[in-house]
Amino acid sequence: MLGIFPSLNPAVFGGVEESGRIAWNAIARSSDRVGEPRLLCYSPSGAGTVSNNQGAFYARTKPGAIFAALATRWSTGAVLIWHIGLLHLLPFLRIGGAKVVLFLHGIEAWRRQNRLTRFLLRRVDLFVTNSQYTWNRFIAVNTEFNDSPHRIVHLGLGTPIVETAAGTPDVRPAALMLGRIVKEEDYKGHREMIKAWRFVVECIPDAELWIAGSGNLQHELERIARASTVADQIRFFGQISQEKKEELLRQSRCLVLPSRGEGFGLVYLEAMRIGRPCLVSSLDAGREVANPPEAGLAVHPDNTDEIAEATCRLLIRGREWDEFSQRARRRYEDQFTAAHFEHRLLRALVELNG
Repeated sequence: MLGIFPSLNPAVFGGVEESGRIAWNAIARSSDRVGEPRLLCYSPSGAGTVSNNQGAFYARTKPGAIFAALATRWSTGAVLIWHIGLLHLLPFLRIGGAKVVLFLHGIEAWRRQNRLTRFLLRRVDLFVTNSQYTWNRFIAVNTEFNDSPHRIVHLGLGTPIVETAAGTPDVRPAALMLGRIVKEEDYKGHREMIKAWRFVVECIPDAELWIAGSGNLQHELERIARASTVADQIRFFGQISQEKKEELLRQSRCLVLPSRGEGFGLVYLEAMRIGRPCLVSSLDAGREVANPPEAGLAVHPDNTDEIAEATCRLLIRGREWDEFSQRARRRYEDQFTAAHFEHRLLRALVELNG
């Protein structure tokens, strides 16, 4: 098995990178099932232009990645490409008749692909997507691949944690938003949550909205929040460490991310893992993860009243909140651990090899 991956650096966070590390570790441990693992990792954050370490090539530049692809005759039965942007390395790979698997993650696959990419997509033997939503969005604009072999492999994260490690929420009724705050991803629901917050405060006077993350959209959102009548109850934490993220998750009562374009959303799993219910959008893959009302509630991002009402339900401690919390943890433990993800991925790869 040859893997073509972006950064596997543990210091780099994000759905593609985090899921990629879990996937590659599973493949590396399963050579008896998928064949000898070989890796070509292309990332601008990689060390050196090209390096070779026990069959793993790391390239920091596009020319370096192309050189690494050309430099070796890869003896493999299958190639797993972890991001559609890496598909352009395919013509430079000397892989003989190996089968090609492409993993589609989200927004980058939802646009009409250019002519070169569409040509390369015809060489894919199996499309794998992180959600049904991602696949639907992909084939809606790339209709010629509608009948292509396809498998859904929902992602997973970490392992179940003991009850005491989950902790109890802070006395303050706080809702947490997590993720990058960048103009390119101005669909996550930050504006909508800020707009709805004064209505949440009417229901729960001491409720706080915590926004963690940074990016080129942060200053604009801070300006909008300052103009709100409840500005003192909207807090921006900026860029935070992994430890601080876990602390905020434990202190909060729910995760709120009524996004318009989540291909999956690992952040939902981080919340569900410790029993924090999620506010998701009715428009994207958040529904597949939280399965409202099992592990949270779904709202339309355009409906401010709906957002406020659902958020209040997820903030008020009581019998309903306890049930949401228990179901969130159970859903994570039953379907979305790293082990579940590894099993789904390896099964798809083994079936491809017949």
